[in-house]
Amino acid sequence: MMDFSAIMKMKGAWETFTHNHPKFMPFMQAVGREAIADGTIIEVKVTSPEGREYNTNMKITQSDLDLFAQLKGMM
Repeated sequence: MMDFSAIMKMKGAWETFTHNHPKFMPFMQAVGREAIADGTIIEVKVTSPEGREYNTNMKITQSDLDLFAQLKGMM
């Protein structure tokens, strides 16, 4: 279990993140509502400041959906 000060610190960090990246959460909410289903492919590309690229993808399975539902139920 987290102590109160750790929760408050995380809350502040989350508020900073959402302030710095205001489009991220609406994007994730729309994807979660409209695009995540068995067979969905999620692709991630990261570009370092030096221009180096890292790419990966994953295909969502029913077991992934079950895990997401469990996590959502914990919140």
